[in-house]
Amino acid sequence: MRSSNPVFSRRGFSRDNGYAGFNAQPQAGGAAVGTQGNPYAQPQAGNPYAQNPYAQNPYAQQDLQYGAPPQAPVTTGRMTMDDVVMRTGTTLGILIVTAAVAWAALPVDDANISRSYGIAVGAGLIGMVLALVQSFKRKASPALIVSYAAFEGVFLGVVSSVVDNRIASGAAMQAVIGTLAVFAAVLVAYKAGWIRVNRRFYGFVMAAALGFILLMAVNLLFAVFGGGDGLGFRSGGLGIAFGIIGVLLGACFLALDFKQVEDGIAYGAPKEEAWLAAFGLTMTLVWIYMEFLRLISILNND
Repeated sequence: MRSSNPVFSRRGFSRDNGYAGFNAQPQAGGAAVGTQGNPYAQPQAGNPYAQNPYAQNPYAQQDLQYGAPPQAPVTTGRMTMDDVVMRTGTTLGILIVTAAVAWAALPVDDANISRSYGIAVGAGLIGMVLALVQSFKRKASPALIVSYAAFEGVFLGVVSSVVDNRIASGAAMQAVIGTLAVFAAVLVAYKAGWIRVNRRFYGFVMAAALGFILLMAVNLLFAVFGGGDGLGFRSGGLGIAFGIIGVLLGACFLALDFKQVEDGIAYGAPKEEAWLAAFGLTMTLVWIYMEFLRLISILNND
C-alpha cells in the first residue's frame, strides 16, 4: 500500500503516474473500471488479488449455460473499514499503554532526567528505524508495526512527561484533545466533501511537507552545531507559526490517509493492507500530537 504519509509511500491502492488514482471510478462490490489506476482490478492477469468467480462458485459456468443468473462471487479476504478501525485501535492502544508505562517508570526529576532522556531518545531512534524498514517492505509486517507503536509510545511518554511536569501542567492532555479535535474535524470535512483530495491537493501537500521537513532538519543542524535554538523555527513567534503549519500539514495528511483507506476498500485491497492503513494513521496522529505539544511548550515559555 502506498500512502500519502511520507514514511510508507512505496505502494498504493490506486496509483496513476505516481499519484493516487483520484479519478478512477470503482464499481459496486469492489472492482474498478479500467485497470491503469487500480492494482486490484479483478479480471487482470498478473494481479494476485484478482477474484476468479469460477473458483468461488464451481457451478457458475454451468449456471450460465442453462440460463440461471450467476451468483455474485464471495468477496472474502478483502479489507473493510472494521479491519482498519481494529488495526488502528491496536496500534494506538499499544502506543498509549507504553507511553503510560514510560511516564510512570521513567521519572523526569533532576536526578533521573538524563537517564530518562537517554532511554526516550533510544526508543525514538528504534521506532524511526522500524518505521523506515516497514516503509520499504512490499507487504505489511504486523510485528514491525506493533513494535514501532511500542517504541514510539516510550518516546512520547517521556517527552510528554517532561513537558507536562517541567514546562506546562496539563500539556499532554491538551495535546491529546487537540489531536482528537483535528482528527474529528478532518473526518467530518472529508465525509461532507468539503475537502477534495485530488492530484493538485496531493502535490501541494507533499511539496509543503518536504519543505517543512527540510527546514526543520536545517534548524536542528544549526541547533546542534551552533547552540541555542538554531534558526529560531521552534521558539518565539516564528516557532508558533511553524507549529500551526505543522498541525495543518498533519490535518492534510489525515485527509490523504482517509482517501487511501476509502480507495483501498472500494478497490478490494487484501485484508492485510489494513495494517498499513493503521500504520499511516498512527504516524499522522503522532505528528499532530507532537506539533501540539511543541506549540503548548512555546506558548508557555514566552
